[in-house]
Amino acid sequence: MKILKTILVTALLLTVACGGGDTKKDASDNKAAKSTSESGLSAFQLEHGIGPITEVITASGTDAAMIKKGEDIFVMNCSACHKVGERYIGPDVQDIIDRRSPTYMMNMILNPDEMVKKHPEARKVLAEFLAPMPNQNLSQEDARAVVEYLVSLKK
Repeated sequence: MKILKTILVTALLLTVACGGGDTKKDASDNKAAKSTSESGLSAFQLEHGIGPITEVITASGTDAAMIKKGEDIFVMNCSACHKVGERYIGPDVQDIIDRRSPTYMMNMILNPDEMVKKHPEARKVLAEFLAPMPNQNLSQEDARAVVEYLVSLKK
């Protein structure tokens, strides 16, 4: 119980420090997003996140070996906070591909600390769930496998 209280207090402090997750946009924001947004992020970063993945990747969710590897990694590293088909400590991952690009998902997996500090959508999720995503120190290959698994859930 003490650990849960510590996590909640830390998340609340991070939310306040990050501006409370206020991500209001208007038409002028959309025009400015073509180069750099008010948050200082490029249009690419707004859509695909901040991190080591700087080119758009696609994920088919059809490579059985990659999906199995991703599922194993997900069970070991992610399932303590994320469930398939239900909200838990973190967001439901059932239809995550409907909300986030594969590139965004990889950047969130590989760079969660900077994402919750600088990305408006990641800050909004932190404000809603009050639990920052820990860095699991996965390789890009492992993160890609997790994304392939997550995409396969939609099929």
